[in-house]
Order: sequence, then structure tokens, then C-alpha cells
Amino acid sequence: MRISKKGLYALEAMMRLARQGSERPVKIRDIARADQIPEKFLELILLELKTARLVESIRGARGGYRLRRPPSQIFLGEIIRTIDGPLAPLADAETLRKLVRRDKQHSPLYQVLLDVRNAAAGILDHTSLADLCCPRS
Repeated sequence: MRISKKGLYALEAMMRLARQGSERPVKIRDIARADQIPEKFLELILLELKTARLVESIRGARGGYRLRRPPSQIFLGEIIRTIDGPLAPLADAETLRKLVRRDKQHSPLYQVLLDVRNAAAGILDHTSLADLCCPRS
């Protein structure tokens, strides 16, 4: 699994929005400065996250972006998939399963890759923004 710079920026921006809460939208400029993300690049990232219905934009002088759902209901896996696509190192999980069944000579290799993908997905799909921004003691 590989997370791109764009994917990392998306995670950082989403964490910033989670910390801010849903009361007040955050301007792109403020997120970009705080997390040292190029503003134009961040605009594109937030547009993708908006299309995926993870964030919403508010127009006007007091506008900006905010999370569409509570941080406890937004998981890292869905953010990464939105920006970077499947989590698997070679292909999506279904393609890896087919390779395991079809290619008996290399089946153990593909099974390990499938196990790695499943372990990573399990962690990312069960870690919410709230887990990162509001750690429990």
C-alpha cells in the first residue's frame, strides 16, 4: 500500500477540520497555512473530498469547509480510497483473490499480499478522525 503526498495532505486537512469542530467552517487559506499545504493543491483535494461527501463547503465571508459527519464516523480508509484509490499493493482485494485461486505456482505470494492488504485495510477502516484528534487516555 502506498499513500501519495496528496493522500497525506487530505488526511492532514481532515484532521484539521475534525479538531475545529462543526460549528465554524475553516477557510482553505487557514488549513493551507497551518498544515503547510500548497493552497491550490488543497483546493483540488477538498473538491474531491466534497464530491465524496466527506466535507461540505459554506459560502460567504464566514464560509469555508467543515466535516459533513462527526469525526467518529469518518475513517481513514475512506479518505485514502477517495484520494488514492484501492489500498492493495498490486490491485484491489478481489483481483488479488482471483490471482490466489488462479495462479497456483505464485498463490502463496499473492496470499501474503492479500493478507497485508487486509491487515492495512482493517486498521485504516477502524481508525476514525476522532481516534487521531481526540485520543482516549
